[in-house]
Amino acid sequence: MPDVALAPAVTPLTGGLADSVFDTAEREPALPVLAHRADPAAAVWQEVTAVELRDEVVDLAKGLVAAGISPGHRVALMSRTRYEWTVLSHALWAVGAEIVPIHPASSRDQVEWILRDAGCVAVMVEDEQGVMTVGTVCARLPRLRHVWQLDAGALPELVRQGAVVPYTTVESLRRIVLPDATAAVVYTSGTSGRPQGCALSHRGLAYPCDTLLAGWRHTAALPGEQPSVLAFLPFSHVYGIMIMLMCVRGGVLMGHEPELTEASLASALGTFRPTYLYGVPSLFEKLYKKFVRTAEQTGRGALFERAAQTARDFAAAEERHRLGTGPGPGFELRLQHALYERTVYRRLRAALGGRVLRGTSGGSSLGRELSLFYAGIGIFVHDGYGLTEASGGITMQPLGREKSGTVGRPLPGTEVQVADDGEILVHGPSVFQGYIGDEQATRAALRGGWLATGDIGRLDSEGYLTITGRKKDILVTSGGKSVAPAPLEQRLRMHPLVHQAVVIGDDRPCVGALITLDPDFLAHWRAALALQGDSPGRETREENALREEIARAVASANSTVSRAESIRVYRVLQEPFAPDNGLLTPSMKLRRDAIVRHYAAEIEAMYLARSRAARGPQEPADWDEPDDVFR
Repeated sequence: MPDVALAPAVTPLTGGLADSVFDTAEREPALPVLAHRADPAAAVWQEVTAVELRDEVVDLAKGLVAAGISPGHRVALMSRTRYEWTVLSHALWAVGAEIVPIHPASSRDQVEWILRDAGCVAVMVEDEQGVMTVGTVCARLPRLRHVWQLDAGALPELVRQGAVVPYTTVESLRRIVLPDATAAVVYTSGTSGRPQGCALSHRGLAYPCDTLLAGWRHTAALPGEQPSVLAFLPFSHVYGIMIMLMCVRGGVLMGHEPELTEASLASALGTFRPTYLYGVPSLFEKLYKKFVRTAEQTGRGALFERAAQTARDFAAAEERHRLGTGPGPGFELRLQHALYERTVYRRLRAALGGRVLRGTSGGSSLGRELSLFYAGIGIFVHDGYGLTEASGGITMQPLGREKSGTVGRPLPGTEVQVADDGEILVHGPSVFQGYIGDEQATRAALRGGWLATGDIGRLDSEGYLTITGRKKDILVTSGGKSVAPAPLEQRLRMHPLVHQAVVIGDDRPCVGALITLDPDFLAHWRAALALQGDSPGRETREENALREEIARAVASANSTVSRAESIRVYRVLQEPFAPDNGLLTPSMKLRRDAIVRHYAAEIEAMYLARSRAARGPQEPADWDEPDDVFR
């Protein structure tokens, strides 16, 4: 599918990513561009202007030169989403160095692998824990010269050392950086093996950001207002880097929030008050569940449920109207929506700061129902599609023709095709330069200039792309039925009690699921149930009620697929999947193979228990009805 004209043409990049810092400082020196706060509980944000940012970048770049950092050197950044991350990355780009992001929660083995594989000469860690992690592997990293610590004053010390370096040295280095030079080596999530380092050029990283800014920046705030974004997603992944670059390149005020606790994020949203919200599906799901929980705690659960359904109906009717397939919301629906706008929706928006107009969800698919809910309460949240090997951005929703449940259409200059086996292929300026040190993997991923994404999807007649899953995640039951787990998992997580879900079934007689419960909502649910009476049989009543709730979640998920694809056995686990137990990546993606290995005995018992439930000892099991197994 060739690209469609969604946005104005962008000015071709002539230098490196650091140039935008200098250009903005020259054009609008007093423009606030970055913000941060010293304390997670503080209500006041310290803003940094364009000229202040440029001066900080120059001073730090001089320090990097004094420390021996030269063009082509790779420097790892191992920190949460902090203000210093943005300054340091642009200082490195200003001297022609390459950044290598590492998630601060990475294990010692992961850190050693990335530092060695990338050949890093220096690493900036955040705290003492980071120093200890790197310190245990330093002896096996002969190229590593520096280990700097942010919390120990590393940046001021670098600035002090660089005081003797002339400004012209930085200018000379910055001006020889070419658009096709490597800007970053960003490692994949490593969900099924060792992470691979993707070499991304300055041009590749800038292209989707500049294209999105040219076509959609004006939608990120009310007319006359400066758009603002709260950055809390990890800068150690391409999605976070893309957010950072769009803000810096587009003059969008970016606040930094390193803490990802519910309290810290709520405080940051309420005090920074962004106009645009970037997140991942789990964030938007968690926000929705918090809305549900708060409504039920205040005795307004039924009101919220009616308001949420009205929001979805209203958004779906509006979508049909703008796509030319329906008349739009009728009089009664508009009346109901207006009523809930005064009593419910504006309060929900206020919980996000009160100024958010739109949002983007990335990393995995956002359910259509959830997208319609947010659109119905006045915040259009759409799925974004991109991957590390494509510098983050591939598609976008065309303005005035948005279609929930899809990831939109290809960005101008980008082409998307779907192969015969359903794999999505991408061609365009954002495609990566290759996997460092692995020519074989690079040749396998780049087929005649087309990137084989590993994602499965479909293009409709108007060029809208829908993602249905990962090619490697497709399950094939013993009966030969192919099943994409992502849609079922997504629907399961829509139930407030469900925290995580992994659909299984390879070489099994039916599809199964492993489910973990949301601890916050579970506590609320149990408290509400206890109010009904503390009888001697309360525990049994609670267990039966929980079974019924999870059965409803499974039935809801099954309603979206054919009978052969539906979940027939499932188990509720006591322990969540987490990076600490090796079942999630640092970016919170499921390690499916690790989960199946970890719970091999439980999975076997789950299927065996169902098999034994057959009508007779010699008869085959009846797999038609779901069967739950609670640990």
